[in-house]
Formats: sequence, structure tokens, C-alpha cells
Amino acid sequence: QVQLVESGGGLVQPRGSLRLSCAASGSILSINDMGWYRQAPGKQRELVASITSDGSTNYADSVKGRFTISSHNAKNTVYLQMNSLKPEDTAVYYCNAGINTLDVTLAGRYWGQGTQVTVSS
Repeated sequence: QVQLVESGGGLVQPRGSLRLSCAASGSILSINDMGWYRQAPGKQRELVASITSDGSTNYADSVKGRFTISSHNAKNTVYLQMNSLKPEDTAVYYCNAGINTLDVTLAGRYWGQGTQVTVSS
């Protein structure tokens, strides 16, 4: 099996910073890409940022210039550095990854359990 475990969420004041981490574990052969999504109350889940195994990144327009996604391939871990946070960044943040497994029947996309980020004074 494969698990994604997020950490690093919490309460932060506007203009503050947080760093989220997501570690993948289990019978992993390789990871094609990892990313962060978020879902605010009453809204659909949206892509925040993603990174491929060769380091290509993609960001939602709303976070460009404020958030940075990075990965440590050897540790199967992805990070999201969030700076200049705004109240509208408040959401549950989910890690997502496209994973190839030793057992090909388990290969596919996986989600973490989510971590709450609240931006408020």
C-alpha cells in the first residue's frame, strides 16, 4: 500500500508564512509527480501547485510569487513554502501524487488526509 502524510498546517496571521510537508511511503517504485490542492468551505477543491519528477512546476495564478513547491526525490517528499499568506488562503490543503508501485495493480493517484491552514488575525 501507499500512504501520503501531510504536516505543517496551523494558524498564522496575515502576511505570515507556513511550510507544508508531504511524505509518501509504502511499496513505491517511482513518483511521477506530486502536488498540493486546497479546499475552502463551500468551494471546490483546486490545484495550488505541482511538481514533476524532473522538477517542472506549475502554480495557480492566485499563489504565484507567494508559494514555492519543491521536492526531495530520495525522500519521496514534497514541500510547499507559503509566504505572504492571506485570509483567502484559508483551506484544508491536500497532498496528491502519481505513483508507480512494485505491485502494478496499486499504481495510480493517491491523496493525503489533509492539513488545515487558517490565516487570521
